[in-house]
Amino acid sequence: MRILGVLGTAAAVAATAATVGVLAVAGPAVAASSAVAPEADLAFHGRLWMDGGRVELRMTPQNHGPFGVADATVRLRWSAPLADDQRLPAGCARSGARTVLCRTGVLPADGWGRTLTMTVRLKGEPPEVRLGIDTVWGGGAVDRNHRNDRQEVLVLDTGDSYVF
Repeated sequence: MRILGVLGTAAAVAATAATVGVLAVAGPAVAASSAVAPEADLAFHGRLWMDGGRVELRMTPQNHGPFGVADATVRLRWSAPLADDQRLPAGCARSGARTVLCRTGVLPADGWGRTLTMTVRLKGEPPEVRLGIDTVWGGGAVDRNHRNDRQEVLVLDTGDSYVF
């Protein structure tokens, strides 16, 4: 009788473990779907100038926080096609005839990243070009303020500097 009682208790424990196991498996799936990703607020500040179809860009990413980002990707979209031969800085790559993607590197909360400096050559010598700047990937963080990480800058081929 005592053995039956132990087996009965073992069966009850096994049944409870199985039920808990199902809940444990279901629990993380529910928790993952309702989990809140860290929030960052990325922005890009810099200047551009164009002369003879050559555009120079100096841009520094900023994270207004509240969480830091290990890395992010910024997309630079030009309104005119880029020349075939380009020398892009480390961490940047072409993604089409008019697009360049660049890593930002670490962006601490309430801090600045490293300045990205590049010169691109456009096909021909257009009198003006628009550069669209936006975050493609925020390092897994959510950015609810897109007013400062999506912008477009018009640059005239005058050699003048345009600040954004």
